[in-house]
Amino acid sequence: MTQPADRRTPTFSPREIEVLEMAALGLTNAQIAVRLRLSVHAIKFHLAAAYRKLGVANRTEAAVAFTRHPELAQRSDVS
Repeated sequence: MTQPADRRTPTFSPREIEVLEMAALGLTNAQIAVRLRLSVHAIKFHLAAAYRKLGVANRTEAAVAFTRHPELAQRSDVS
């Protein structure tokens, strides 16, 4: 896993948080797209941005990193 440039918590858009949380829950890109009424391409875009901010290379690493930032989950109301 690559490391972020610094140790501060990165700033995420509300949409990136929603997408990350759904991905961490195990939803596929297609399922997330349906729930958020977005295209699969948009979901991939948001995940790629989140991966960069978290300093990770894939969905599994992103899910682990997301759980290490509980303040992110508190800002989302995904169910």
